[in-house]
Amino acid sequence: MSVINKVLGLFLGNKYERDIKEISPYIDKIHQEFELLSGLSNDQLRDQTTLLREEIRKSMESDENEIRLLKEKAESEEDVYKKEEFYNEIDKIEKSISEKVEKKLDELVPKAFAIVKETARRFKENSVLEVTARQYDRDLAATRDSITVKGDKAYWKNRWIAGGNEIVWDMVHYDVQLIGGVALHQGKIAEMATGEGKTVVATLPVFLNALAGRGVHIVTVNDYLSKRDSEWMGPIYEFHGLTVDCIDKHLPNSAQRRNAYHADITFGTNNEFGFDYLRDNMAINPEDLVQRRHHYAIVDEVDSVLIDDARTPLIISGPTAKSDTKQFDELKPKVDKLVSAQKKLVTQILADSKRLIADNNTEEGGKLLLRAYKGLPKNNALIKFLSEEGNKTLLQKTENFYMQNNSKEMPKITEELYFVIDEKANSIELTEKGLDLISTSVEDASFFVLPDVGSKIADLEKSGLSDREKFRKKDELLQDYAVKSERVHTMSQLLKAWTLFDRDVEYVVIDNKVKIVDEQTGRILEGRRYSDGLHQAIEAKENVKVEEATQTYATITLQNYFRMYHKLAGMTGTAETEAGEFWNIYKLDVVVIPTNRPVIRNDREDLVYKTKREKYNAVIDEIVSLNKQGRPVLVGTTSVEISELLSRMLKMKGLKHNVLNAKLHQREAEIVAEAGKSGTITIATNMAGRGTDIKLTPEVRAAGGLAIIGTERHESRRVDRQLRGRSGRQGDPGSSQFFVSLEDELMRLFGSERIAGIMDKLGLKDGEMIQHPMITRSIERAQKKVEENNFGIRKRLLEYDDVMNSQREVIYKKRRHALLGERLSVDVANMMYDVTENLVDTYHREGDFENFDFDLIRSFSMDSPVPQQDYLKSSSEQVTEKVYEKVLDTYKRKVEMISQQAYPVIRDVYERMSHAYENVVVPISDGYRVFQVVTHLKTTAETEGRELARAYEKTVVLATIDDAWKEHLREMDELKQSVQNATYEQKDPLLIYKFESFELFKTMIAKVNKDVVSTLMKGHIPTQDPEQVKEAQRRRQVDMSKLRTSKSDFSQYSSTGGSGQDKNQKVEPVRVEKKVGRNDPCPCGSGKKYKQCHGSQQPVSQGLRV
Repeated sequence: MSVINKVLGLFLGNKYERDIKEISPYIDKIHQEFELLSGLSNDQLRDQTTLLREEIRKSMESDENEIRLLKEKAESEEDVYKKEEFYNEIDKIEKSISEKVEKKLDELVPKAFAIVKETARRFKENSVLEVTARQYDRDLAATRDSITVKGDKAYWKNRWIAGGNEIVWDMVHYDVQLIGGVALHQGKIAEMATGEGKTVVATLPVFLNALAGRGVHIVTVNDYLSKRDSEWMGPIYEFHGLTVDCIDKHLPNSAQRRNAYHADITFGTNNEFGFDYLRDNMAINPEDLVQRRHHYAIVDEVDSVLIDDARTPLIISGPTAKSDTKQFDELKPKVDKLVSAQKKLVTQILADSKRLIADNNTEEGGKLLLRAYKGLPKNNALIKFLSEEGNKTLLQKTENFYMQNNSKEMPKITEELYFVIDEKANSIELTEKGLDLISTSVEDASFFVLPDVGSKIADLEKSGLSDREKFRKKDELLQDYAVKSERVHTMSQLLKAWTLFDRDVEYVVIDNKVKIVDEQTGRILEGRRYSDGLHQAIEAKENVKVEEATQTYATITLQNYFRMYHKLAGMTGTAETEAGEFWNIYKLDVVVIPTNRPVIRNDREDLVYKTKREKYNAVIDEIVSLNKQGRPVLVGTTSVEISELLSRMLKMKGLKHNVLNAKLHQREAEIVAEAGKSGTITIATNMAGRGTDIKLTPEVRAAGGLAIIGTERHESRRVDRQLRGRSGRQGDPGSSQFFVSLEDELMRLFGSERIAGIMDKLGLKDGEMIQHPMITRSIERAQKKVEENNFGIRKRLLEYDDVMNSQREVIYKKRRHALLGERLSVDVANMMYDVTENLVDTYHREGDFENFDFDLIRSFSMDSPVPQQDYLKSSSEQVTEKVYEKVLDTYKRKVEMISQQAYPVIRDVYERMSHAYENVVVPISDGYRVFQVVTHLKTTAETEGRELARAYEKTVVLATIDDAWKEHLREMDELKQSVQNATYEQKDPLLIYKFESFELFKTMIAKVNKDVVSTLMKGHIPTQDPEQVKEAQRRRQVDMSKLRTSKSDFSQYSSTGGSGQDKNQKVEPVRVEKKVGRNDPCPCGSGKKYKQCHGSQQPVSQGLRV
C-alpha cells in the first residue's frame, strides 16, 4: 500500500503540499488588503469592521424577514396542519441562511484577516491608540484600567492584565499563522508546532465568524486557559466593537452566564459547554436557558478534548432509590482470600518455572511461566524474570502455541489458577478452582454461578406443570439470575480493583477520596468516577467510604456534543497521528501548518535497556550530565509513582528540581514558566502545562537549549510528540531522548519478539543498552497497535451513545418546543394522533369495539364517534381519521371551556392587581393531580384566557416528559450493564442494546403521549374564587443542590502559581476589572458619578441592619 501511495504522490503531490497549495491564494489577497489598511486612521480602521458587519447582515436580511413573517402566521394560525407547514418552511430557511453566511464569510476572509493583522501591528508598535470614543469604549473604560476616555476621545493602551499578570502586546501574524487561520475558518484542524502561536492564530477566524453575530465558541482544556485567553486576546476583538466573555467566570444557570453565551465571542472549557447543554435541557423556565444555537466552535488542544476526554461521557446524576453498597463490604474478604491464594500460588509456580528453565526443560518451564503470567501479569518478580535473556521470547512462543485453534488448549494452562487475568482486554474471569475457594463459606455451591436460563426455561416448558406454576418458577429463575448477575459483576470489579489498578498510577487517594488521574496529562480528574461499580470497588480496596450509587438525570459524550455545531475546527501541536479518527468521527480534516522557522531540535533514537532499574539509573546520569552543561531539563513521566521515584533519586544526588504531577497540579503554570531557565530540572507528566510555552534565555540557547528526557514510551505516539514538542520552539536549539526498558508497560504488553530476541543474541550485560532506528520503529509499531485498540474502544463508546443520542434529540426537541411554547400545539396534535392510531391498532384488528369505546372514554373523556357497525366495516385508517377529528374538536371545546371559566376570574385579578402582579398561579386539575399553572397575567387577560390553556399544556408536557425520561435513563443504564452478559451466549451486546433500547424508547414515547393527552383532555379549574389566584413567585429553577456533575464545574487547574502562602491565609482573587468607588466620577467620561452611570447595575454590599 505504501508503494502505491508513493507512486501516486509523484503525480498528485502529498496531502501536505495539496493543503498548502489550496490555501496559498488567500495569503496573497490578505497581503494586498493589509497594504491598503496601513494608510487608514484608527477610526477608519474600525469603520471597516462596521462595513463588514453590515455587508453580512444584508446577505441575511431578506431571509430573516421571511422567517419573522412565517412565525407571525404560525402564531395566528389555528389549523395545526398549516402551522406545521409554516414551521417546516422556517427550518429550511434557517438552513439556507447558514449556507449563505458561509459563502459571504469566504468572500470576506482577506479583508477581515487583514483588519486583525493591522490591529495587532498597531497595538505592537504603539503604546497607546487614540480613537473617537464610541459607546462601547465608554462601557469598557468603566471596568478596565487599560482603556481611558477623555472628552470625545478614547485611549487604548497596549498593556493589560491577562491570567493575573500584566502583558504587553508584541505579536503580529506571520504568514504561517495566516495559513493556520484559513484552515480553522474552513472547519479543519490546524496542526501547529508548540510555540507557533496557536492562540493568536485563532484571532483571525474568530474575528471573521463573530461578525455574523451568530456566536463563536473557543473551547479550552481548563479554566485557567479560558480565562487567560479571553483576557489576553479580548482587547483585539473589543477594539472593533465585538463583545467577549468567558463562561467559567460565572456560575451555572446565572444571568451572567446567559450574557456570556450571547456575546459575539465566548470562551470556556469543554466540560462547561457540555454541562450547560445538559442543564438547559433540564430547565423548567425559558429564562433559565443560557445557550443559543451551536454555530461555530474552535477547540484548543483538540486532541485532548475530542480524543482523550471523549472516552468518558458527561453525566449529571442524582440520588437513586436503588443504592446498595453492602455487597462491596460483604465480598471484600472473599476477594482478599482469592488474591492472597493466587499470589502464593503464582510465587510457587514462578519458582518452579525458574528451576525447570535453568535445567533446560524449556517446554514445562515455559508452560509454568505462561501460567504465572496469566495469574498475575503485574507481579514484580515475574516482570524482572521476563527481562532476562530468552525468557520473554519463550513466554511468547508458549502463548502462541496455546492460543492456536481459538485458544482450545489454554484451559490446560489456566485450570490450576484461581482466576485468569487478560491484561490487554482488561478482563478477569474466575476459574472452577476459584469458585470452589470462595464458595466454601456459603451453603449454596452455585452462589457465584450464573444459571443457564435458556435450558432451564426449556425444561420448565416440558415439565407438565400448570401455567400458573410455570410463571412462578420462571419468575424465581429470572430473579435468581438478576441477583447472581449483580453479585458476579461486583466480584469481577473487586478483582479488577485489586489486581489491575494501582494507587499513584491510575488513581490517588487524597482526603480519604479516590481520585482518578488522567493517563494522558497526569492531572487529577476532579469529580470523575469509574463506571459500573469499579470506583466503589477501588474505594472498598483503599478502605475509604464507599459512595452511594447515583442515577443518571442527563448525559452526553463530548463527541456528540461537538458534532452539533454547524462548523467545528480545532488546533493542536499533535493531531496527525489521529487524523483517521478525527475524520471518521467528526469529519474533521487535519492540515499540517509549516513552522515559521525550521525545527533544529535533535530527536535521538530510543535507548533500550533490559530492566527499569538500569533505565532509571541511566536517566539520572543523563540529567546530571546535562545539568553540568547549564541546560534546563524537562523529564517526562507517565505516572505519579515514577515522578516521585525520580524525585527521590535526584534528592540523593543533591540536585534541586521541581515536580509537577497529579498531587502538585496547583503550581502548574509557575513550574512550566520556570522550566526554561539555566540549570532548572523539571519532572512532569508528559502533557502537563499545555498552553504555556517554555521560553529560553540567551545563555540556555548558547548551551544547547532545552533537553527533553522521556522516561518511558507512552502508548500513544501523539503524547510522545507532545513531550518532544516542548523543546525547539521558534527555531530554538534543543534535544529529545527517550529511555525505554523491556519491563515498561508498553513493551511488556505489545513489544515485538524481535527486540527481546536481538537483546538476547547480543548478550547485553547489566547496564548496557542498544540504540538503533530499527528499534525505534519497532516501538512505534507497538504504539500503533495500542492506538488502534483505543480507537476501537472510543468508537464502541460512541456507537452506544449514538443510540442514546438519537433518543436524546427527539426528547430534547419536544422539551424545547414545550418550554418555548412555539410549536407546542403542533406537538400536542401529533401526540393525539399517535395515541388515536395506537388505540385503533390495538382493538380494530380483533374487532373489539367494547374495549375500544371504553379506552376512548378513559384516554380522551369521550365516546366513539364511529358506531359499532361502521367500526367493524371500516378500515383502521378510516376509523383513526374519524376519531382524530373528534378528539381535536373535543379538545378545542375543552380549551374554550377552560378559557371561559378562567377569564372572568383573570379579568377581575388583572383589573385589581395588574400594577403589582406580572405572573399568576392558577390551579388546574385532571381529577387526580392539581397543577399549579403559572401564566402571564396581562397576556392571559388580553387573549380572554387562551394563554392559560397554553400554559397548562406547557406544564403538563414538561412534567410528563421529565419524569418519563429520568426513568428511561435509569432503565438504559441497567440495560447497558445487563447486555454485556450476551457475550456468554456468543451474541453482540451492541446489537441487543440497539434493539432493546428501541423497544424501551417506543414504549416510553407511547406512555408519554397517552399520559399527556389524557391529562389535557380531563383538565378543569377546580375553583372560581379570585382569591385562589395568587401571584407567582420568582420563577422556579431546577434544584441542582442534590445533583452532581461527573466532572467538576470549576476546573482545578486555574492556579497561576505561588504555593508559598500559608494554607489558612485568605487568598484574594486576581482582579482584572478596574476598582472604582461608587461616588467617584465614572471612568466612561460621562461626567456622572459611577453609582449613577455604569455602577448603577452593580450590587450594593449588604451590611447588618439594626
